[in-house]
Amino acid sequence: MRVSIVGGGGFRVPLICRALLAAGLPIGEIVLYDVSSTRLAVIASVLAGSTGDTSVRTATSLDEALPDSSLILAALRVGGLDGRVRDERGPLGLGLLGQETVGAGGLASAARAVPVADAMARRISELAPGAWVITMTNPAGIVTEVMSAVLGRRVIGVCDSPIALVRRACAAAGIDPGPVLGQVADRVDLDYLGLNHLGWLHGLVVDGESLLPGLLADQERLARVEEGRLFGATLLRAMGAIPNEYLFWYYANREAVRDVLAAGQTRGERVRARQREFYAAAAADPARAAGLWAAANEERNRTYFAELRTGERAGDRDEADVAAGGYESVAAALATALTGGAPARLILNVPNDRVVDGLAPHTTIEVPCQVDTAGPVALPVSPPSDHELGLMLSVRACERAIAQAALEQAARPGSKAARELALRAFTQHPLVGSVEAARTLAATVFTEDLTSATRSPH
Repeated sequence: MRVSIVGGGGFRVPLICRALLAAGLPIGEIVLYDVSSTRLAVIASVLAGSTGDTSVRTATSLDEALPDSSLILAALRVGGLDGRVRDERGPLGLGLLGQETVGAGGLASAARAVPVADAMARRISELAPGAWVITMTNPAGIVTEVMSAVLGRRVIGVCDSPIALVRRACAAAGIDPGPVLGQVADRVDLDYLGLNHLGWLHGLVVDGESLLPGLLADQERLARVEEGRLFGATLLRAMGAIPNEYLFWYYANREAVRDVLAAGQTRGERVRARQREFYAAAAADPARAAGLWAAANEERNRTYFAELRTGERAGDRDEADVAAGGYESVAAALATALTGGAPARLILNVPNDRVVDGLAPHTTIEVPCQVDTAGPVALPVSPPSDHELGLMLSVRACERAIAQAALEQAARPGSKAARELALRAFTQHPLVGSVEAARTLAATVFTEDLTSATRSPH
């Protein structure tokens, strides 16, 4: 089959390609699509000689990349790392959290990504209507929801953060999670619910035994879990659940902003500097591209969330965590199940339907699913607490408002309705809390030309 990767010049694309091939999928051709021919050439050099009988082709047009694709993976960063840095630095300059998927930065990122994701979904519906679409594009929850409005259940959102939490919890509770992230959920019954980057682990059950209460009661074991160090055992016991690591931005917002400012460099700035070095060096010497990529990828993995691992939260990333893989492992397991391989149990971004009574059926939620060639089916989970449901409703309302604003702005640049929707999104977000800051953010979020961006997904 033909597999197309939209955003094929992205740094982590080699991980995706290698995971798909290692899964044994019958892939005859991988098409890498990107608007940057230079980045495409570099990634093609990284993959050279490592794809066996599977050919790799590059394309700078969706019309070249999408036809006859059985599987499409979308890993876009609209606006590139320069856009990410703006999303981080803008809010920080106002005393607010600057993060690529959460809070004001997440809304700014969505304003760029949503029109591109919508335009891409419409092109897929025309050129490859039978393809399964796996999106890893951030902010994953709202991007998946926007694409689902066009493609329905054939688009599925993937993130590695929730299953990585489950993997760490299993290991700390004495359950072997296995070597591959995409297969962790096959070993344990899960009770996890949330939106992307906004979820809670409520239960782990093996052979009928509930493991989470014992883990929460054992301070030494809980300290082995990164989330245990981030939030502290006392808070987790009080909650009776383990939050996704991204909830640190909500539960310790003041401390997080302090630590990011103290670091002197945002995550985006660090990643941008390293990737500029990599792409320049690999373009100058394609024969060394694979080695240069491996070194840059190792550094990226090692420094993930480093700005928050300070003081009592200090500690290096678990090597087994890194070795188990990231979203590429989840995507490969999902792709295998969708295309006739072994069924899989995975945590995915899918429509709510009737899983959570308090959320609209079309809301994209992040829950355990059983997957086969018919697609994912969400499994039952415990009802959310009032706090969890309230936070999910509040955050998704803001994400929807910014998505509507972005689509309106793309269709009618300078639209008053777009500005009003953007102001509503920033004002109502729980991590902004300032009308003046919201006005500033809303006034600057549409300074880019989104109408041209919709024609050039990248």
